[in-house]
Amino acid sequence: MDARWWAVVLLAALPSLGAGGENPEGPLESWTQLWFFRFLVNAAGYASFMVPGYLLVQYFRRKNYLETGRGLCFPLVKTCVFGNEPKAPDEVPLAPRAEPAETSPTWQALKLLFCAAGLQVSYLTWGVLQERVMTRSYGATATLPGERFSDSQFLVLMNRVLALTVSGLYCILCKQPRHGAPMYRYSFASLSNVLSSWCQYEALKFVSFPTQVLAKASKVIPVMLMGKLVSRRSYEHWEYLTAGLVSIGVSMFLLSSGPEPHSSPATTLSGLILLAGYIAFDSFTSNWQDALFAYKMSSVQMMFGVNFFSCLFTVGSLLEQGALLEGVRFMGRHSEFAAHTLLLSICSACGQLFIFYTIGQFGAAVFTIIMTLRQAFAILLSCLLYGHTVTVVGGLGVAVVFAALLLRVYARGRLKQRGKKVVPVESSVQKV
Repeated sequence: MDARWWAVVLLAALPSLGAGGENPEGPLESWTQLWFFRFLVNAAGYASFMVPGYLLVQYFRRKNYLETGRGLCFPLVKTCVFGNEPKAPDEVPLAPRAEPAETSPTWQALKLLFCAAGLQVSYLTWGVLQERVMTRSYGATATLPGERFSDSQFLVLMNRVLALTVSGLYCILCKQPRHGAPMYRYSFASLSNVLSSWCQYEALKFVSFPTQVLAKASKVIPVMLMGKLVSRRSYEHWEYLTAGLVSIGVSMFLLSSGPEPHSSPATTLSGLILLAGYIAFDSFTSNWQDALFAYKMSSVQMMFGVNFFSCLFTVGSLLEQGALLEGVRFMGRHSEFAAHTLLLSICSACGQLFIFYTIGQFGAAVFTIIMTLRQAFAILLSCLLYGHTVTVVGGLGVAVVFAALLLRVYARGRLKQRGKKVVPVESSVQKV
């Protein structure tokens, strides 16, 4: 049975040598450009940091270094391996969502409009740029076809560097709770977050952006499965019902949509495998972050910790592959790509801050509604800008998906009104 699954993966990887159906230039380049090969190389690069780090953590724990350690390295080892116990005088309580009594309805409406506009502009722009970078050529002229940028890991690094900078400055300028989590625990969420982002970028070489958006909308199903496995959670019957509706809607869209230009069953299979990888890794990230919040940290501290290790992993892997300088050279050759990459990173970081502000001001339900509408707008915008076609049945499938997501928001709101505890489905940190 295992051999059959490996055959499916190999069948998906081999014909998809050049994204979008383009032919490779030569055998060696063809082999190194296989998405599955690149995934393994990237994973090996991350393992070169994770495995030694894990062994060091186990060594310090076995040696009971917290009680026997001394010297200049002791504070660093304590922070990274053991963490800090929160102390009452130093601890800053995480403030609940503030709703000042003196705030007028007009002012509240303006703030809601500001949050909605910020989220829509940030993530719609991010989606358009993501599709532009991964599916179009740069430097094309009447005589030259131009060249595509193919290193998804470099784009992940660019996003994480700016997010790390923004979250670091925020932690310095604004008072935060005393940090108690061992730093190494962020590395697991960082690893799965980097891999999910890589799969997301890489999938755009094989499937359309609307397909990718629908796959993201359906990740509620694996998030629930991961919740049962990682956090031992239980879910209500209506949650399973809406998850089933989401899967039906996604199936309607995928089965009714016509093939994209230059696509084949093999490349479509590659895209679906990558999307499945994105959903699985992202589901783990959400549940691991929820477990980390038990240390009473702020969302910005979580953002900083995850992005710190994400930068470490991606920089190390790119240096090991010799791909970091190549990415920088590509930016030097194509100023338009450099501008797109910078704007992509800015949208990602600003969108994350808008997420925190919106949830803090209006709660998770309003935020979920805004982001659900954003996904619908993203599909429409992609179809208009890049010429994707959606059939009537596919459109009905999209409608079923978003109706199910809005039904989830409504049902969760009713449960909160009745005073019942609602299990969070996913974390709001680091979505892209």
